[in-house]
Amino acid sequence: MRLVVDASISVVEPLKQARADLAPALARLRQDTWIVPALWWFEVRNALVVNERRGRLTTQALEMALGELSQAAVTIDRMPDETMIIDLARRHRLTVYDAAYLELALRERLDLATLDASLAEAARREGVAVIGDPA
Repeated sequence: MRLVVDASISVVEPLKQARADLAPALARLRQDTWIVPALWWFEVRNALVVNERRGRLTTQALEMALGELSQAAVTIDRMPDETMIIDLARRHRLTVYDAAYLELALRERLDLATLDASLAEAARREGVAVIGDPA
């Protein structure tokens, strides 16, 4: 199956933030094909580098995380609907970055994996199923 995956949940395992309540979501991430907006590539790497700077992640762990991510079945979507993204950002008071994930889930009619509470709430309001729901 395919699933829209945002950066917040993509870095859970490398940062050792896995909680028991996330086990089903992480299991699904391991078996599904991910579809992500192009900004995901940058967001994930930024999160890893920032956490390395803060001492939460070693250089070796960062490199290992990147290696694992490169093995994931990830499709990068490069055709966002700009009008819809702006509308979603306005309507739900999301960043344009978060609205890009929601737009992709809506356009492709897919579930959304996220740990971002605002994005999850907006997704639920739009009728999108949320995996890893922080609520």
